[in-house]
Amino acid sequence: MKIAVLDDDPVQLQTISQIIEKAGFRPTTFSRGHALISALRRDTFDLLIVDWNVPDRSGIEVVGWVRSNLTPPPPTLLITSRVEDADIVAALNAGADDYLAKPISPTVLEARVRALLRRAYEHLGAPAEREVIDDFVFNASTTTVVRNGESIAMTPKEFALARLLFRNLHRALSRTYLLETIWGNEPHLNSRSLDMHISRVRSKLNLRPQAGYRLTPVYSYGYRLERANTDDTAAEGTDAAGNTLPPEEVH
Repeated sequence: MKIAVLDDDPVQLQTISQIIEKAGFRPTTFSRGHALISALRRDTFDLLIVDWNVPDRSGIEVVGWVRSNLTPPPPTLLITSRVEDADIVAALNAGADDYLAKPISPTVLEARVRALLRRAYEHLGAPAEREVIDDFVFNASTTTVVRNGESIAMTPKEFALARLLFRNLHRALSRTYLLETIWGNEPHLNSRSLDMHISRVRSKLNLRPQAGYRLTPVYSYGYRLERANTDDTAAEGTDAAGNTLPPEEVH
């Protein structure tokens, strides 16, 4: 899972990043609040670790921006040297999901991160050999998906992409997040490969409003899979906060 770390102290930033990476997650580091917010406008993070005292935009301000602009907001762990009850209350009231005082214990930090991720994501962890999500059954050994008794054959990449989308229902996922998670660091990846795979997944699994699901582009961001009412037949795009876009803005 992908975790953003914000801290203006380079030593602290490196320490937290190493703890996160050692725990098996993908850290991305930021030393300024504005830089993190800019990244959140174009990329997906599963969790944020935010230092309170950042010179350009405080951790509390970043948490507030996340709560106001991202739907659903990723869980946020606020880290600070402030330990008064009033500070803890202020952090939690601002929207932080948890609070950790400095100095940081690596084992406690990892435990807090795992606890927040478990709470936020139902299908956390390595995918099972056979995974049931809604009325779809994902069989990893055969890369097939079963729905209503019908077995649908998929390529390994199509299967991995479909399962990732279903594990994140109603959540916008950036193109970068999808590419990194499914393709890793393939040097010769065609820029249109993701769009082609999305189209194939939509077609093979019939992810259309008439069949109960809608897989839509999120303008200048990525894609979102969501449950849809059967009478909702519009093929609309959305922005990162889930707002419907007019057809001329759907790319």
